[in-house]
Amino acid sequence: MKRGGILLCILLLTSAVAWAQEQDQPPTSPGPPRKPPPPGTSTAPTAPPPAVIAVPVAPVRPNGPVQKSLVRITTTAVEPDYKAPWNAGAIGRGIGAGFVIDGSRIMTNAHVVSNSRYITVERDGDPNKYPATVQFVAHDCDLAIVKVAEPNFFKNMLPLKFGGIPELESVVSAYGYPLGGERMSVTTGIVSRIDFQLYTHSSVDSHLTIQISAQINPGNSGGPVMQNAKVVGVAFQGYSGDVAQGVAYMIPTPVIQRFLKDISDGRYDKYVDLGLTYSKLLNPAQRHFLGLKDDDRGVLIPTVVAAGPCAKALQSGDVLLAIDDHAIASDATVELEGERVDMPEVVERKFKGDKVKLDIWRDKAPVTASIELDTVPPYLIQGHSYDVRPRYIVYGGLLFQPLNLELIEAYQPSDLRLRHFFDFFVLEQIYLEHPEVIVLTNILPDPINTYLAPYRGGIVDEINGKKIRTLEDVSKAFAETSDRLVINMIGDGPPLVLDPKQVEAARDRIKRRYNVLQEQNLSEQRLAKPATDPNKT
Repeated sequence: MKRGGILLCILLLTSAVAWAQEQDQPPTSPGPPRKPPPPGTSTAPTAPPPAVIAVPVAPVRPNGPVQKSLVRITTTAVEPDYKAPWNAGAIGRGIGAGFVIDGSRIMTNAHVVSNSRYITVERDGDPNKYPATVQFVAHDCDLAIVKVAEPNFFKNMLPLKFGGIPELESVVSAYGYPLGGERMSVTTGIVSRIDFQLYTHSSVDSHLTIQISAQINPGNSGGPVMQNAKVVGVAFQGYSGDVAQGVAYMIPTPVIQRFLKDISDGRYDKYVDLGLTYSKLLNPAQRHFLGLKDDDRGVLIPTVVAAGPCAKALQSGDVLLAIDDHAIASDATVELEGERVDMPEVVERKFKGDKVKLDIWRDKAPVTASIELDTVPPYLIQGHSYDVRPRYIVYGGLLFQPLNLELIEAYQPSDLRLRHFFDFFVLEQIYLEHPEVIVLTNILPDPINTYLAPYRGGIVDEINGKKIRTLEDVSKAFAETSDRLVINMIGDGPPLVLDPKQVEAARDRIKRRYNVLQEQNLSEQRLAKPATDPNKT
């Protein structure tokens, strides 16, 4: 019984193996029946061909030897102290990236070298740190050019070339030194958006940007983003994991090329601006009210900045139909180089002094005007300042400073009037009456200024009956001889009164107590440029 069971198992196993072998045979294509082999021919199966073993091959680097173009930038910077502007400020150290371009120049971000006091540059395979200086810096588009005096630094270095705007969903690679690493890092991602975005370095300028999914961390800033061995952007900003993940931005080549063209004459003239606000005209009833055709053209102009280039050509309530013959759609876009872009992009690529033609619809009739492009100074109050010393006056322990973004960030004021002056400085043309908004920001306590704390954060309107428009007006008022100083603040409430004799008697005491080395700085003195050390460090 057992023997018969064993034989049965063997037969079943043999059948199963034969069936499995049949299943492993590759399917044959249908065709005519095979002819029988000639007599005497062996019908034994031929040996299968030897198996092909795949040998892994390192992928080709599509962007070439980037190490010969990439540099590591180390900066020692001094951040101004707006709460105690007479002090030098806090010293900090940062790491960024850069890359060599033609003319033995290094391109990087402006924020990598801002407020710098000493800069060194390193290259791959070289243990030396080479002192460098900032040749050009553009804070409005976050780009800078750095020079190295040592002639041997650029030996065997390969300048990178620039490409165009990459296509959506195409792959790009970002190079740099994230988180301060000593060796080059590369991350890849796709182009996910091409848009007009705020540049956080200035916090007031918006330009063309490209969003990519490649990881960009501190230390990547200033490094090249490449595709097909050409630079298609400069890595410059991204979101932290608390806000968004895998979202980073690069400065595209149109912005880079504009910067390089601007500095070709030896100076940087900054971006120009039309100096106006605009709103879309998509509502049919609104278009009918303005007498416009139903052709989806034109944007409404609510505000024209009096200090801007359009002040004499445009009026509030005008409809702007075209800029330099580029028709403006009702959604505020234009066609430029075969693509739909935001309206300001037409002006973005122009320079100071360029003429621009405007097609306008005013009072239900067409009007044509020409303007000369320029910067709009009032916007500067709402942007960050770099490489300059804070302006201030200390008098009787009272600290007076002009309102700007640095002041807002340093003091975080809750006073609604002060916030209104800052937020609507341009839109409500506040600068016409107050070119500078002078604020009593702080009080250094002393017996002569006791009980004056409620005036902290107030905006100075008059001193001894004279209107205060700038910080220089404050300095002149304090320098005049008088029995008393009556300082009127904007808004209700009694004036602030000081006795000049008491202020003079307390002057040295206050300076010693609070280490006030200099009682005033009226001009925007630029910080000293980093010195170039002829010796390597």
